[in-house]
Amino acid sequence: MSFHKAILAAAVAVLAAPAFAQTEMPFALDWKFEGPSAPYFHALDAGYFADAGMTVTISEGSGSLDAIPKVATGAFPIGFADINSLMRFLDQNPGAPVTAVMMVYDKPPFAVVGRKSLGVTTPADLEGKTLGAPPPDGAWAQFPIFAAETGLDVAAITVEPVGFPTREPMLAEGNVAAITGFSFSSTLNLKRLGVPADDISVLLMADYGVDLYGNAIIVNTDFAAANAELVTGFLSAVAMGWKDAIATPDAAISALMKRNPAADAALETERLQMAIDANVLTDFVIANGIGSIDPDRMASAIEQTKSVYEFQNQPDAALYFDPSYLPTDGSLMLK
Repeated sequence: MSFHKAILAAAVAVLAAPAFAQTEMPFALDWKFEGPSAPYFHALDAGYFADAGMTVTISEGSGSLDAIPKVATGAFPIGFADINSLMRFLDQNPGAPVTAVMMVYDKPPFAVVGRKSLGVTTPADLEGKTLGAPPPDGAWAQFPIFAAETGLDVAAITVEPVGFPTREPMLAEGNVAAITGFSFSSTLNLKRLGVPADDISVLLMADYGVDLYGNAIIVNTDFAAANAELVTGFLSAVAMGWKDAIATPDAAISALMKRNPAADAALETERLQMAIDANVLTDFVIANGIGSIDPDRMASAIEQTKSVYEFQNQPDAALYFDPSYLPTDGSLMLK
């Protein structure tokens, strides 16, 4: 099914405005204003976006694939979303003007989070148990690969569709034995609900043979083609925001707390640190800087996706990631 031509025409019309009018840069996040989004707010407050000639407004999302249609339709020029969900979206909507331009979660936070007291400490323990999974969840979308890599008998697992707001409460109350989610989100939400840290088991899919990438900055390709310098400036500002957050997490969390004063600063600092340690600052990123991908690993990720998802069209890595907008001034180096 090709992407709706009327929507494409509308997007092109909006995005074809003169470059000086495109300094307004709405940015669609994947999730709520929590610790891992702090680097973007810090970059905003530090003036990094303004220095690059743009006014950025940041909107929360409702899942790791939420920003994809927002950016594809031109409602947002730029967003943050799961690249694996992007692959499937582009397969189902050929020609949609959206691609990833900067990898952020080099090691994805996709996880199965369980409770040891409910008998879940290894992947095999899921058999005979009930797994809570929100249908739009990025981690749930990758669960078939995790199951295949770990030899799970999926038929022996009872999968209960749950909403994002009820996911962790159901696990905390023992109504499910495990859930799918982002490791840093679900783990700390459970702690906030009173589940002891030593009762939480985190099965990070990347540690069990899942060779996928995670969330990336995505752009509307029509907008990017007309505003290449702005997109590169945006990516540079994002990199500087992450570099500062790694060096001084408290400063980044202060920027977050201005937007979400009801949040627990200590908890969100811990959540940010978890994302930095497990997902962002990998050996590859330390050596190569944030943002780029390894073509061989991307090819492997596509093969894994093919093992559980039937592509309607021939998958093409060039459709899913375009490195040409990444800055070359050294700003991507985080260490």
